[in-house]
Amino acid sequence: MLMKATVSNPDVKTGGIALHNLQKRYGSAVAVDDVSLSVSPGEFISLLGPSGSGKTTTLMMIAGFEMPDNGQVLLDGRDITRLPPHRRELGVIFQNYALFPHMTVAENVAYPLRMRRLAKAEIEARVRRILDQVHLGTLASRYPHQMSGGQQQRVAIARALVFDPPVLLLDEPLGALDKKLREHLRNEIKTLHKEVGKTMIYVTHDQDEALAMSDRVAVMHEGRIRQLSAPKDIYRKPADLFVAGFVGEVNLIPVELKDGIVHGPAGETLPAAPWTGVDSDGTLCVRPEHLHLEANAAPTSSGGMQGRITGMTFVGDATIFEFRSDSGLQLISKVLNVSANTMPEVGDTCIASWLASDATVLTQ
Repeated sequence: MLMKATVSNPDVKTGGIALHNLQKRYGSAVAVDDVSLSVSPGEFISLLGPSGSGKTTTLMMIAGFEMPDNGQVLLDGRDITRLPPHRRELGVIFQNYALFPHMTVAENVAYPLRMRRLAKAEIEARVRRILDQVHLGTLASRYPHQMSGGQQQRVAIARALVFDPPVLLLDEPLGALDKKLREHLRNEIKTLHKEVGKTMIYVTHDQDEALAMSDRVAVMHEGRIRQLSAPKDIYRKPADLFVAGFVGEVNLIPVELKDGIVHGPAGETLPAAPWTGVDSDGTLCVRPEHLHLEANAAPTSSGGMQGRITGMTFVGDATIFEFRSDSGLQLISKVLNVSANTMPEVGDTCIASWLASDATVLTQ
């Protein structure tokens, strides 16, 4: 566990962030395009998106390192849009940790307190306490280059927390670490959030990080928030084709929506909730783990697609099957490698089906 801590004033809920119509341009390029977002005190929200989606620029406008061309940033209802970073009292953790290489761990952590001109005894007490909390008390005299990536990340967290900010802003803080350490520290940050009760706004391009850590996820693309929802809803009920394709793997099936029924490429009926919109073309989204393959089966009234297994790949905990429908559509099925599952073979004819509740119809 990363640390044990309590909120300084548990009866006072601070750290609410509100963004109103934020815009940021660099020349003719629009980096952030009319972004509005409300973050409740104590909430953990991730800004998730590919490079160039506007997520880091949005975070930097909250932190004060970038000034918006239009819009407002509010902290607990107070307009901080034009305040410099040091007057916002927000904790910021960068991907490269931004530690001073010529300072020891204790000196790095003390730096925000010295800038606030606290008494020496108070600084020493706070630094000692926070380093003990992140299990670095015995490393106080080391320099950053003498520490592992995970230890440096803990120093950055300690420095961001030592002055008790209401909000922590984290800009891809795990991006430079290897996969195993990244997963370990991801869990520690999640535990930290529960224990200290701080509002956290977390920027990442890693879908697993965002889904595992967040209360809500804001998926960004081309400077806009495409969907803001709980992780489960982002994954199970994507709002558009970008979200469906960016967050996890997905089968995208072109369909015709007619008379309340979803029809596949060959005119077959496909499992989906009854369509209540106007007749149109659309796309049916089905996650690979929801797509079931039944070998040597005949079509049923619940619907499905006929085809053949063309490939399979063992990936440890699961097997990935490649399925080609009779109409030529390529789909992927993911089956857990458990003894209860009977696996089909390459070349088997199959029916591909799924539960109607596991399918999302999009018309964008």
